[in-house]
Amino acid sequence: MTAPADEHVETDQPLDRDPTAVQTEAPSPDPAAYLRGYHATAAVRGAAEMTKGAGYVLRRALEQSVTPGRNTRDAQRWWRHVMTRRRPQWHNEHEIVFETPIARLRDFSQGSTDDVVPTLVLPPQAGHDSCIVDFQPRQSQMMMIREAGLTRAFTLDWVGATRATSGTTISDYIAVVDRAVEHCGGLVNLIGDCQGGWLSTIYAAMHPEKVNTLTLAGAPIDFHAGETPIGASSRVMTQRFGQLPYRAMVAAGGGNMPGSFVLGGFIAIRPEAEIAKHVDLLRNLDDPEAIARYEAFEDWFKHTQDVPGTFYLWLVEHLFAGNELINGELEVDGRRVDMRDIRCPLFLLGGATDHITPPVQVFAAADHVSTPADQVTRRTAPGGHLGLFMGNQALRHEWPPLMAAVAEHSRRG
Repeated sequence: MTAPADEHVETDQPLDRDPTAVQTEAPSPDPAAYLRGYHATAAVRGAAEMTKGAGYVLRRALEQSVTPGRNTRDAQRWWRHVMTRRRPQWHNEHEIVFETPIARLRDFSQGSTDDVVPTLVLPPQAGHDSCIVDFQPRQSQMMMIREAGLTRAFTLDWVGATRATSGTTISDYIAVVDRAVEHCGGLVNLIGDCQGGWLSTIYAAMHPEKVNTLTLAGAPIDFHAGETPIGASSRVMTQRFGQLPYRAMVAAGGGNMPGSFVLGGFIAIRPEAEIAKHVDLLRNLDDPEAIARYEAFEDWFKHTQDVPGTFYLWLVEHLFAGNELINGELEVDGRRVDMRDIRCPLFLLGGATDHITPPVQVFAAADHVSTPADQVTRRTAPGGHLGLFMGNQALRHEWPPLMAAVAEHSRRG
């Protein structure tokens, strides 16, 4: 594992109970031992998947040996699909209403003048494009929000880091969130997906008067709750070497954390999933719909963008390693970030088999805010991490009741 991150290639597929599956109990006292067991099991699973895949390839080759050239043509087609990547796209009607060097604000309101509190989404921010919240025309978090009656819908779109923006700080991100909130009218329903969730929480604690409701999905709030390979690796690395390994990666990226490094870390977490995905591609070479699904996901997953180095090192030190948001020790702009200042209705969504951010890390938010218990909603969706933001199961069955409840809190007049 190269770095803390928040994504993985699995979406809605359940995991078997094994050492690589997410643990929801308190962290073990020895994260190094956990990591050794995790990676040993992951290596075995990867080898098993490789063996199974190789067997399929061999059987296929033998079956097609009577057709001259068929194996070669299939191999060429498979390789073309694996290697040909396009930039991921936003799909539904919207407009960019402002742009800064670190973020754009996209307005999905489509001309709506409904008297409803605007909704602002903060997407994941870990080396991938923000368009995951508008993944496909009929597979879109933004459209689901609108369909729930929250027709004034906006999302920030994080811009990949450049040398010019490598010094971007947490203060800069809080400032751009505040600018977006002000553009929306000064009061919003704030939705934070994964790392957008802890950023939403920090903002809500610093500006509680501007947040009507707070929704957190797959968001690490208590970074040390449960046991995950990302959390364990960050604690082991910082305990043994401080920030040296992370500074080295940022230095290698010319001042930024390379998105390619982060992608490599994601794949290393579950190598068997990467292998199985490409074997399935071979199995479905003659299925246009399967090919389209493969390409849509790979275009998003394999298109990476760098993370500002200063910001990345800050979050490793203060959140992944220090867990300061939950501990009450986090300071931003010279002031203490106190989650007890959050009093608005709180909606929490976790993935039952999320091994990146287990539900216990998300649900911990309820124990540290001042929101009355009867205004806190916890919901656990089947499946893993990315499925929370772009999976059909979550978008059709888990999000709608949450957003309907948010809409009930958002009617004006």
